[in-house]
Amino acid sequence: MHKKWKKHDLSLIMGILNITPDSFFDGGKYMKVQHAVARAIEMANNGASIIDIGGISTRPGFSEVSIEEERRRVIPIIKAVRQALPDIWISLDSWRSEVAEEGILAGVNFLNDQWGAKYDPKMAQLAAKYDLPICLMHNRQNANYTDFLSDVKNDLLESVQICQKAGLAKRNIILDPGIGFVKTPEQDLEVIRRIDEVVDLGFEVLLAASRKSTIGKVLDLPVDQRMEGTGATTVYAISKGCSIVRVHDVKAMYRMARMTDGIMGKILL
Repeated sequence: MHKKWKKHDLSLIMGILNITPDSFFDGGKYMKVQHAVARAIEMANNGASIIDIGGISTRPGFSEVSIEEERRRVIPIIKAVRQALPDIWISLDSWRSEVAEEGILAGVNFLNDQWGAKYDPKMAQLAAKYDLPICLMHNRQNANYTDFLSDVKNDLLESVQICQKAGLAKRNIILDPGIGFVKTPEQDLEVIRRIDEVVDLGFEVLLAASRKSTIGKVLDLPVDQRMEGTGATTVYAISKGCSIVRVHDVKAMYRMARMTDGIMGKILL
């Protein structure tokens, strides 16, 4: 279950599995174990290498739930998905070490921390203890940027330092620039446009822009009509060196990612 993380030759798709009643796109659809497992299997069959399970919505204005409620939502589903898909990477979208360790014991082998190990530094210690990859997302308490992208990169490097001090191997560190978190739509677009500068920090980079409000603002479209806009961010980010994309529309994004990999010479015909 705890296989070693390594950089993959081809771009990876992380499929989103929200175990929440209030997520902005698919809230409430996968609260029952059988529905969640069926969705995980569907995403795996459609090309997902990672299933990202989360029990707390992060949409603007979301209601934070107790640790007990987060556990109640995600642990049975982690166990069931692991049983159904013994070889897949299962990510836990959480910033709480209490939930994360229980998730690891239930079958999680990838951590996705929306606070970049800053809310709970024990997340870094857990990743080191179990030799697991952790995605460190950019987030902060305020939007008081001095030099926007430099500040984002420095914030991310602070998260990296927390993990390295905990003894985590560099190969297990993935960075997420945090599209939609403490950023204006214009800043979101700047991060995507310049994502190669985040890649240049020397770690794998994950982009999580799927169906987010900046796409809606650019296209003037509601959340259920943002797949093509998501595809544009996927293709662009991969072309700039991003290696993982976190998405709702797994089949379409997998095909776009593979075609982009092909154009970039990563696939031998």
